[in-house]
Amino acid sequence: MAQDPECIFCKISKGEIPSSKLYEDEKVFAVPDIHPHAPVHLLIIPHEHVPTLNDLPESAFDLIGHVFKVAVELAKRHGVAEQGYKLMHNVNDWGGQRLYHLHFHLLGGKQFGF
Repeated sequence: MAQDPECIFCKISKGEIPSSKLYEDEKVFAVPDIHPHAPVHLLIIPHEHVPTLNDLPESAFDLIGHVFKVAVELAKRHGVAEQGYKLMHNVNDWGGQRLYHLHFHLLGGKQFGF
């Protein structure tokens, strides 16, 4: 599994930085966002270091389906599945990406506009 020794998400994945992992399996883990934008704001993060969705090899696109499966499980577990939630991903600077390790935001617990 490729990792970047300078990447904060890789350090969390390896346990070098303490975190409150809410979910973990062989492909991904989930932690609360440290700057939440909703009552429920979780990050779903692959263990493998991939800077952006543009860098994900075609052979690994099954990972995205796995992220969605985990998102549904976490939304149910955190009580936001029925009312609704957002699953967001930002790509590169203009797309709002600030940390260059593929990750997805699950936000819920309030009503969102467009």
